[in-house]
Amino acid sequence: MYYAAEAFNKTLCNLLKKVVAKSLRDLHERIGEALWAYRTTIRTPTQVTPYTLVYGVKAVLPLEQQIPSLRLAIQEGLTEEENAQIRLEELEALDEKRLEAQHRVREQRAQLRKLRIILSTKFFKAQEYSKVFKAKIESFFKVTPQIIAFNWGFICTKSSN
Repeated sequence: MYYAAEAFNKTLCNLLKKVVAKSLRDLHERIGEALWAYRTTIRTPTQVTPYTLVYGVKAVLPLEQQIPSLRLAIQEGLTEEENAQIRLEELEALDEKRLEAQHRVREQRAQLRKLRIILSTKFFKAQEYSKVFKAKIESFFKVTPQIIAFNWGFICTKSSN
């Protein structure tokens, strides 16, 4: 859990740097906005937002409160009993959503493990490693080349001839 807290802190710091780029004066006001953005952004491994995993429903954006959306209009037109019944059904479906998210995380970890094994058993010639690595990722995860960016490097000292 320590690593999860570390990753969250790093993500929050990066978010705050983007939000408060010009002046640090309003940092205390912007922390709430940054946390809201973090909680309502879809995570790649789970394919859902952390807010949805906790509460079982999509978050109501502040803009939806000012300009009522169809979702809020329907919800306001319900009686208390109907609203409670719908909420109970959503909460019952929440466990299933969490299990699906956990299953997706396990699948992604297994894919990464498999990719590491494939790449760790190969020998590359100098300047060939990044092309091979990029091609493996593209074919394995079916990702377009524009998404992949390498901001790290390493040097191959051995090659197989």
